Amino acid sequence: MTKTLFSFGHGYSAQALSRKLAPKGWKIFGTTRDLEGTGAIRASGAEPLIWPGDALNLDGVTHLLISTAPDEAGDPVLAALGDEIAKRSSQFDWVGYLSTTAVYGDHQGGWVDEDTPPTPTAKRGRWRMLAEEQWSAIPGLPVHIFRLAGIYGPGRGPFSKLKRGGLRRIIKPGQVFSRIHVEDIAQILEASMMKPNPGSIYNVCDDEPVPPQDVIGYAAELQGLPLPPAVRFDDADLTPMARSFYNENKRVRNDRIKEELGIDLIYPNYRIGLEALMKGK
Repeated sequence: MTKTLFSFGHGYSAQALSRKLAPKGWKIFGTTRDLEGTGAIRASGAEPLIWPGDALNLDGVTHLLISTAPDEAGDPVLAALGDEIAKRSSQFDWVGYLSTTAVYGDHQGGWVDEDTPPTPTAKRGRWRMLAEEQWSAIPGLPVHIFRLAGIYGPGRGPFSKLKRGGLRRIIKPGQVFSRIHVEDIAQILEASMMKPNPGSIYNVCDDEPVPPQDVIGYAAELQGLPLPPAVRFDDADLTPMARSFYNENKRVRNDRIKEELGIDLIYPNYRIGLEALMKGK
C-alpha cells in the first residue's frame, strides 16, 4: 500500500524529509500559507496546498507531520481540524509534531534529556508546550514529539550573514546552544516513521552544544574572512526575540535518537556541518 504523508506547514525541515521519501514512492501533500511557497514544496516532491484556504482531504493519509507555529491558544491545525483528526485517530500509522528544545527553559548550562520536566520561560516555549499537550491528549492518536534545537543547513546558516557584513559575536560567559543540521532532522523523522513508538519524545540535536561565537568564528575562518567583532551581551542591541534565546542556557542530550532509532548523525558537530556547507552539501 502506498504510504501517504500529509504535512502541515511544509517548510524547511519538512521539505528535507519529503526529498528523502518521495523517491521511495511516498505520496506527500504539504501546506503553505501562500502561493510563494508552492514552488519549493513541489520541488521537494510534495503536492502543495494553500492552507488555510484549500479544502483538505485526509482520506488515505497514513502519516501526519505538523510544523505549524502555535500561538497562545495552542496548535492551529487542531483548532481547525482537531475533531476530524480525533475521529480518524486509528487511521494513522504515525503522527509527528515538531516542537522545540525551548520547552525545557533555562538550566544554567546544565544537561537536559527527554525525562527532564519542561519549564518553559520564553513565550515560544510555552506555546510549544501547550501544543505538545494538545496533540498528546487525543485518545488513540500515535503522536511522536520531536524537540528541535537550532536548525541550520543549505541556505540557512552563518555564511550568508558573514558575506553581508554586520554580523557580531555576542559574548555571554558560559552561554551555549545546541543545534541540528536539517538533513539529520530528516533522517531522524524517517527512522521514527519506520519504527513508530507512540507517545515518544525525542531531542533532535547534535553531539556538541557550544557557545554561539565559536560557530561564527569557525564560519569566518572557513571563508577566509576577518573574525567579526565581539560584543558583550549586556551591551548588545538585540531584539526581544534574540534576547530571549540568550536568557535560556542548557545542554541537550540526544542519546534516545541513537539508542532507540539507531541514528548515526551525518553532522555530529557544527564543524563537520559547516565544512559540508562550504562544499555545497
